[in-house]
Amino acid sequence: MLNHVLDVVDLLDSPQTSGELLAAYLREQGETNATIDVTVVPGKDGLSTDFIKVVIPGSRGKIQGGDAPTLGVIGRLGGAGARPELIGFVSDGDGAAAALAAAAKMLRMNARGDVLPGDVIIATHITGWAPTQPHDPVPFMDSPVDMATMNDFEVDPAMDAIISIDTTKGNRTINHRGIAISPTVKQGYILRPSEDLVATVEKVTGVPAVVFALATQDITPYGNDLHHLNSILQPATAATVPVVGVAITTAVPVAGSATGASHAIDIELAARFSIEVAKYFATGEIAFYDEAQFALLTGLYGTAEHLQTLGTVKA
Repeated sequence: MLNHVLDVVDLLDSPQTSGELLAAYLREQGETNATIDVTVVPGKDGLSTDFIKVVIPGSRGKIQGGDAPTLGVIGRLGGAGARPELIGFVSDGDGAAAALAAAAKMLRMNARGDVLPGDVIIATHITGWAPTQPHDPVPFMDSPVDMATMNDFEVDPAMDAIISIDTTKGNRTINHRGIAISPTVKQGYILRPSEDLVATVEKVTGVPAVVFALATQDITPYGNDLHHLNSILQPATAATVPVVGVAITTAVPVAGSATGASHAIDIELAARFSIEVAKYFATGEIAFYDEAQFALLTGLYGTAEHLQTLGTVKA
């Protein structure tokens, strides 16, 4: 996996980085029946971003007529670079790097004959020329396109559960270097962390799992003027399926716009975790949430889907 991480980060570090550049690398991993699509989307101030989607059919996946559930892996970021303000790959790009490295590894596995049981859909976007924006305690990366556009291109209705990977270093609440996962979020509810995913984190990292805290504000859509930890749970605002954030973290606040601040080993952990989840989610050995408990919760208290909207302003 680390080989793929190093290759992907090198490609993302280039001022000529693009969706097609990364797609070409993914296609080099071997002949498979996967599809790799790139869509260039224009944004503000004459900038654009390249959305890339990789669909890898599983041996018992729905694409082949099977019944195994489909895992979505979304790499969240503003941009891989902040040119011309800054030179080089920015920390904010780690989510894209992890998702694309996981895609490369799964394509290589597939070409060698290790076909995952369920379909996997990997989606992210790439730009080396993104703006920055003020944020407390450290500046955020911005994006040429808005969050609704990202969700439109990256949250696929075929996904039965979603892993959202995002650099989550610009805060003082996660004081840990490596990766951390969120509680499961589904239809406006923050549920208890999945025991299966906690166990998977511990298997992959070899140390106790870190589960980071979420506030209600963090799972509401961008654009409502509320403070958000970052964009890691924004896919949950556009999905009905369970979403879990995989945060690439540091022990001290580091700006998403910082260069020289990415750690290949931590990106590798997030990518490897995603593949382990893909293996066992499709077989039913990993569950993102307790369906019976969720049914009881909504039966007792109703839905919380209003938290997936921009809300209403009370006079």
